[in-house]
Amino acid sequence: MIIGNKKVAIIGAGYVGSSIAYSLALRDIAREIVLIDINIEKAEGEAKDIRHGLPSMGTTDLYAGDYKDCADCDLIIITAGRGRNPGESRLDLAKENIEIVKNVVNSIKKYYTRGVILIISNPVDIITLKVDEWMGLPNGMVFGSGCILDSSRFVRTIADYLELNTGVINGYIVGEHGDGQVPIWSNVTINGIPIDEYCENVDLPWNDDVKNQMAIKVKNMGAEIIKSKGKTHYGIATCVCYLADAILNQKATIVSVCSTLMGEHGVRNIALSVPSVVGPRGVQQRIRERWDQEEYRAFFDSVNNIRNKLKSVSS
Repeated sequence: MIIGNKKVAIIGAGYVGSSIAYSLALRDIAREIVLIDINIEKAEGEAKDIRHGLPSMGTTDLYAGDYKDCADCDLIIITAGRGRNPGESRLDLAKENIEIVKNVVNSIKKYYTRGVILIISNPVDIITLKVDEWMGLPNGMVFGSGCILDSSRFVRTIADYLELNTGVINGYIVGEHGDGQVPIWSNVTINGIPIDEYCENVDLPWNDDVKNQMAIKVKNMGAEIIKSKGKTHYGIATCVCYLADAILNQKATIVSVCSTLMGEHGVRNIALSVPSVVGPRGVQQRIRERWDQEEYRAFFDSVNNIRNKLKSVSS
């Protein structure tokens, strides 16, 4: 079963937005994709470049448009905003990107009729909360990519250490998409087997030092890529494809994304990542899984960090 027209609008035709459009087109997930950017010529160039390869790869109708094309979308993806420079944290972008995205939302609201709104712009946790407030939609209809990419990097890192395929590994990062991210080691499993038990069976070292080294590596991956090539865009584009498939094709899945919490883990009125059921209505449910005490403490540190940043950008 499908919903609507499987129409997607992508706001922002920079590296991230155009990579998302390219990935969605190659996967043939959407029937219609519109690229919208303040630089109309840039959006047109990106759309034409992607379109030229589609006859042999997919059937998506992809074109450059404007905000009126947000009408009747099933999914609106916001990537607008400045990216990180080397040495910056995602939170350093807050004030500047909040203003940029506020203007985007004001333009969307003129034509919005329906559909899920997915936030990619950083700092994604803060901007997701703001867009949720500005749009006034039912809870979960606005959500952010949050820790989905961090979780993917986490699983990749574990797989490399264990020398296994990523498909047998289940694990999540929660909290802030940034320095306050929290790996939930207590729930990592290898084909259903707790990771500490698996490592004991295969005689691999498994202790706090190993876990800390992995956590630091995962946390720094984005900054290292930016230092090497100036941008990160392929990884998030792939993750967005996964989310878009869940939304457009009713393939509900569980991923760690950010949305405004409604009392989960005792937290309200702040957007952070927890494992969530994502489907045609966006975040349809947040999973209240159990963590160990140290993980809870780290999560609440992340909550306080975001709350403090919200106060600073609101002042």
